[in-house]
Amino acid sequence: MERIVKLHIEKQPEGVWLATSEEIPGLVAQGRTVTETLEIARDVARKLLEARSERRNPPETDDTGPIPVGDSLDYPLVVGGL
Repeated sequence: MERIVKLHIEKQPEGVWLATSEEIPGLVAQGRTVTETLEIARDVARKLLEARSERRNPPETDDTGPIPVGDSLDYPLVVGGL
């Protein structure tokens, strides 16, 4: 099963990228590039959603999000393997 999670990705003053999600509390991922940050965020999201599923608390879904632009962006992340 796949779902789409809205991520907020922002370039930090230190030069790294930080991803968070209001839809998945606890999702925080940091990487040197946007691609690396997305890979880490996908893994973290999968683990958090699996843990939530094990507690029988189904996640809400939302499948919208803008196209990435600039030093700050919102990104729809597809999380599979659930």
